[in-house]
Amino acid sequence: MKQQDKGKPRPWYQRWIRNTIDTSVTCREELIEELRQSQNNNIISSESLSMIEGVMQVDNLQVRDIMIPRANIHFLHLDDSYHDILKTVLDSGHSRYPVFDIDRDDVEGILLAKDLLKYVGQEKSFDIDDILRPASFVPESQNLNTLLSQFRNSRNHMAMVVDEYSGTSGVVTIEDVLEQIVGDIDDEHDDVDDKKNILDQGDGRFTVKASTEVEEFNDYFKCDMALGKFDTIGGLVTQKAGRIPEQGEEVALSPFLFKVLRCDGRKIQLLEVNKTDVTA
Repeated sequence: MKQQDKGKPRPWYQRWIRNTIDTSVTCREELIEELRQSQNNNIISSESLSMIEGVMQVDNLQVRDIMIPRANIHFLHLDDSYHDILKTVLDSGHSRYPVFDIDRDDVEGILLAKDLLKYVGQEKSFDIDDILRPASFVPESQNLNTLLSQFRNSRNHMAMVVDEYSGTSGVVTIEDVLEQIVGDIDDEHDDVDDKKNILDQGDGRFTVKASTEVEEFNDYFKCDMALGKFDTIGGLVTQKAGRIPEQGEEVALSPFLFKVLRCDGRKIQLLEVNKTDVTA
């Protein structure tokens, strides 16, 4: 076999395999850089690169980073009538609903909208207990890779998120996790308004899509972030950093502190925002 020329760099895939097998030299940053270089050389597509980076980033995100906060959940009450539930389903267009009893920290189970079909024409026989499914609970701090495995093993598509006091702080779905890998997933039932750019997490934190226009950000937070030559909040954060910041990196733009929750090497995708006294 012809020996490899001395000094000639190995192909990217050989270096990738070497780093993957030899854990002593494995480095996430080097691997990502190899992948980005491969995309620049048209060896892999930008879509493939984005998904690979999404898979790697899922390992560093927690449930609290992507959950739908409590204030945005469409709850049902255990005593709601068939017609009240049907109205909620028709108005919101979701497929799964948490059902509570005494208060919203007391979730009794999950109702699937499709299970209501069996009562069409016989609404008087409706009994919510007959179709209520067990609820799954996960802590805010649980890693997304663990959550994804839990979803796959239990075949559940939704989990209630609880805080350290076992109170309901939000809800998370398998779609929310997958969107961290493949980007936003819109189906025929999604309303544009449901895909909110800014979500209040209820503890002083906000998750903001990097594609959110600065004007929308200013209206929401009652502030006056300068537009400059960028139209989006992701563009402003990138400008302040002087480069594309990495996941977990924090950038101060007074009176806010921005933390990058998701990026793909070419642009920021999702940010966590906290109000702060830091002077930019």
